[in-house]
Amino acid sequence: MIAEIITIGTEITTGSTLNTNAFFLSQKLFEIGAETYYQTTVDDDEKRLMDVINIALNRSDLIITTGGLGPTKDDMTKEVISKALGLELELDPVMEENIKNLFDRMGRCMSNNNVKQATKPKGSSFIENSIGTAPGIYINKDNKKLIMLPGPPREMKLMFNNHIKDLIHDDLFIVSKSVNTVGIGESSLESKLVELNLASVNTSIATFAKDGTVEIKIIGKGKDKEQIQLEINSIIKTIDEEFDKYIYGYDNVELEEIVVKKLINKGYKIGLCESCTGGLVSSLITKVPGASNVLERAIVSYSNSSKIEEVNVKSATLEKYGAVSEETAYEMAKGLMDKVNLDLVVSITGIAGPDGETEDKPIGLVYICIMTKENYKIIKSNFNGNRTLIQNRTAIKALDEIRKIL
Repeated sequence: MIAEIITIGTEITTGSTLNTNAFFLSQKLFEIGAETYYQTTVDDDEKRLMDVINIALNRSDLIITTGGLGPTKDDMTKEVISKALGLELELDPVMEENIKNLFDRMGRCMSNNNVKQATKPKGSSFIENSIGTAPGIYINKDNKKLIMLPGPPREMKLMFNNHIKDLIHDDLFIVSKSVNTVGIGESSLESKLVELNLASVNTSIATFAKDGTVEIKIIGKGKDKEQIQLEINSIIKTIDEEFDKYIYGYDNVELEEIVVKKLINKGYKIGLCESCTGGLVSSLITKVPGASNVLERAIVSYSNSSKIEEVNVKSATLEKYGAVSEETAYEMAKGLMDKVNLDLVVSITGIAGPDGETEDKPIGLVYICIMTKENYKIIKSNFNGNRTLIQNRTAIKALDEIRKIL
């Protein structure tokens, strides 16, 4: 099934609104095996929208639109699609009453133009919108499936998750599985996967990178669900064997969730002393339920004076080796370990940029110290990217090192 996503709205084409709808839909369609070949964004212009719809009808089996279902004059999605398909618009009295009741519950007066939202192309069906006034619309005509969804992401996502999946799976069993890795680049991972030649007629494999982690997505589809599951299990078994030291979880579990779970299982208390990441690792950990059971203390020792005052880094160390050094990372961790009764301490110091580099200390240089009561380990890394990327990649690296120690 060839899918096309059409996002409609002048606010998107002018850059006033970020197109998160296409991002969400692309991911969800991929998960259920629909192949999204095209994404189109068009402004609120009737002629241009008509051109886009006609092109989509000629090349795609499934067309999903978002936006243009509201009550105003520039909301014209259903009108243009009806015209393109040669269908008349008809008023649905039941939907009109539903919309009126919704306004009554909100304590608002329904405007006359809201009646427009109760119309639909002849032969189509409404898709319930439980949190908004604009229902979606589903059309199955001439072997083409068209689904119109509202533009607000919250409404669109809820409708897709509750109603759309069952409309578009094409009578095939679709099974998806993700293997999540860290510490290996996407190009290296992909090259090795190509060498292994794991995909089959019923399965496909793709990789997706994000800030130091790479997701391996395996999709299987066909009429024999048991056979598909067996093929996917076989693929995952081989991936587990080949990439064991890089795999931290499955089905897009977050790395920080794995770390917190391991800390809880071991009954460990952890402390963090962050400089260049400014508390980012602490923030990621505290997003996970149960973090209060393991995170005892987190200090942002950003300045040299705070390193001295909070965790007893020696001024002589800073003068001789600098704030970004193996020696300072060690003393940051040792100072916190001496200060508090902890099982594990992590310190981070580095240069996130865009300034601060020297001839021997470039932007992206980071030192991480992982310390237990018995031992310690210092990891030196050189990350590429802007300030945000360097901070994110440092945080992921720190979490991965914690995971490996555990």
